[in-house]
Amino acid sequence: MDKLKRVLSGRDTEEPSGLAEVIDATSLGWGTRVKGFIACFAIGCLCSLLGSCLLWIPKKGLILFAVFYTLGNIASIGSTLFLMGPMKQLKRMFEPTRLIATIVMLVSI
Repeated sequence: MDKLKRVLSGRDTEEPSGLAEVIDATSLGWGTRVKGFIACFAIGCLCSLLGSCLLWIPKKGLILFAVFYTLGNIASIGSTLFLMGPMKQLKRMFEPTRLIATIVMLVSI
């Protein structure tokens, strides 16, 4: 379990300097990260579901669908920021093997 925590938090190798202490002091605890992930992911799923339900409203349904579905996707993607951290997620999203998928997803939003 500790190895999984280190990999997801971006610290799969030990840092010899005092930088590790600064990172640990300013970062969220593992329990808080998991709670933030679950809350943000649930909000994202709820927004996406709400957007899908609002699609059938006459006249403004398509606009409401686009807004809520987009917010749901952003919240769901943003939920993984709690587990990995923003910089590590951005680095992984723009790796050469994931670059095309990232660009397609961002353009689609």
